[in-house]
Amino acid sequence: MAKIPYDKPALTYQEQIDQLKLRGLEINNLPRAIHLLESISYYRLSGYWYPMLLDKSNHVFKSNSLFKSAFNLYCFDRKLRVLIIRELEKIEVSIRAKMIYVLSHEFGAFWYQKANLFNNHVKHSKSLGSLENDYKRSDEEFIEAFMRKYSDSLPPSWMMLEITSFGTLSFMYSNLKAGRTKRKIANHFGLNDRTFASWLHSIVYLRNVCAHHSRLWNRIMSIQPIKPIKPSKQWLIDDTVSNRKTYYILSIILYLMQTINPDNSIVKRVKMLLNDYQNVDTKAMGFPNNWEEENLWQEN
Repeated sequence: MAKIPYDKPALTYQEQIDQLKLRGLEINNLPRAIHLLESISYYRLSGYWYPMLLDKSNHVFKSNSLFKSAFNLYCFDRKLRVLIIRELEKIEVSIRAKMIYVLSHEFGAFWYQKANLFNNHVKHSKSLGSLENDYKRSDEEFIEAFMRKYSDSLPPSWMMLEITSFGTLSFMYSNLKAGRTKRKIANHFGLNDRTFASWLHSIVYLRNVCAHHSRLWNRIMSIQPIKPIKPSKQWLIDDTVSNRKTYYILSIILYLMQTINPDNSIVKRVKMLLNDYQNVDTKAMGFPNNWEEENLWQEN
């Protein structure tokens, strides 16, 4: 089909309201709806009333569709992202610490500069470029103190990897040559190195979704994590669930937290959130019918 130029005009808040009403969306509190359109935006909220459309091509709503329901779903999604980003911080810090410790003791303080440790030299050069940019831009006191005192072009890994992005860290781990040291890092978290690299990539993707406040609850993940083979810690009994949905990503977080913080309260907080928003379709999030029976999903 031939492409056409976009020619839809920007609508005022009142015009947006009129359009939603014409399409069948019920708006019981007009001032509140206008305030939310102003504060959040029509386009961002549209992702939350999209499931209520009967005819998605023509944007016709199912009967009894409420603006309030879409906003409640938005609130649920926001709280879910906050819950997840809180745990991703712990996971990221722990993975940084383990990589720095293991690789520094095995290959020295400046292991990340050694091209012979990596599979692809072009990718390694790209990583070094990112690290150099991070180093130049950093305003951390410990980096400025290092610059003043030492002649090295870059600091040791325990400084350098504290100021670089988790995406760069994931990229570097993936590019490491296979071997005992790479396996040692992955094994610490109960995985083989191939699965661990895949999960790191998925976590980077998830972190970006949360950081950009993007819709998460029913998202089809663009980056699908590998399903683990013979995981050494408690994992899902029902391994037929989709690895492209939020439930699977939450399960990955639970799996990793068995190493990082075994006494976590994630399951309790997820259940409380679902209880507060009982109209949320958990199947759209990838939750199977028997998810509460999974040992992984038992409260600590």
